Amino acid sequence: MFNALLAYFFIPFVPFFLYGGFFADAEIQLPGARNTMIINRVLGEENKKPEDKNKTENFRSCNLFPTDFPASEYMPVRKKGYYDLKVWAGSSVAIDVDSGTILHYENGRKKTQIASLTKIMTAILAVEKIKDLKSEEIVVTREALLVPGTVVGCPRSGYCVSNRMYAGEKLKAVDLMKAMLLNSANDAATAIGVHIAGSTENFSKMMNDRAKELGLKDTNFCTPSGLEIDGQEDQCYSTAYDIARIASLSLQYKDIWNIMKIPEEQIYSIDGKYMHQLKNTDILLDDMPNCLGGKTGFTPLAGKSLLLGATDSSGKHRIIAVVLNDENRWEDMKTLIGWVFDNYEWR
Repeated sequence: MFNALLAYFFIPFVPFFLYGGFFADAEIQLPGARNTMIINRVLGEENKKPEDKNKTENFRSCNLFPTDFPASEYMPVRKKGYYDLKVWAGSSVAIDVDSGTILHYENGRKKTQIASLTKIMTAILAVEKIKDLKSEEIVVTREALLVPGTVVGCPRSGYCVSNRMYAGEKLKAVDLMKAMLLNSANDAATAIGVHIAGSTENFSKMMNDRAKELGLKDTNFCTPSGLEIDGQEDQCYSTAYDIARIASLSLQYKDIWNIMKIPEEQIYSIDGKYMHQLKNTDILLDDMPNCLGGKTGFTPLAGKSLLLGATDSSGKHRIIAVVLNDENRWEDMKTLIGWVFDNYEWR
């Protein structure tokens, strides 16, 4: 009787305690939770006890989202015949968007460079700070055009398939968003950041402030594009778990995910002089009918990474999956998404 009363009064406050780091240094077991796991330093990689390694590597039943996330009517529950999955990535996470339940977790708070997955946070700030994406004009600065790597018109350095942007060129904010999210263009992300904050440094501070508001303690952004700063590479990092949280937040903004579903697009300067051809870097759009969209990332330090949103066959239940530093990211992502829906049902 005492245990039942304890569970009744304690469970509603579990997300609050965990999210705020209330039990950051304690080993706890959540009373009454489905498929409960023991957690040592909530979702942390440090100070783990050897005997708890398997348990701390697999968090699947804890709602760690902020308390202002809407309560979910359905919760994911393991099916009969559930089996574990090993993904050969540097780190990987899958979460249920609406409840915050962790479905898959391997090294989820391992700090690492995340390359262009950074652009999801840039997109969130663009939607939040720009009043009308379809009408607001952005001037492309010389600073934006000097960034290396993938840029508008050139999917990789030294290989161009369309016009690059020009200093002083004006484009609609929504078109730069398309270039940033479809083509993963670093110059487009930089132009957006400079437009909003006046400089990449100021914009990066805005990104980090937003991350702190979300309670993300293992993230530090350096640039709007995700490019590391020379000599400061170790200061540009996030984790699979933090990026999954950020991507889950971004699902509140339809503009972002509507863009990520576009296979290819042409965008034009305001005066109509210049056209730029864009192609989506997400090759799973055609392979997975339940794919909501995704974002790729690569730098030599970060390796190949991928985040993807997907739904179950009913279209009602959404998940976000992230794999970082994974040479086999496309196949591993398909396996991870399939595994989630093969092993969980929503009740």
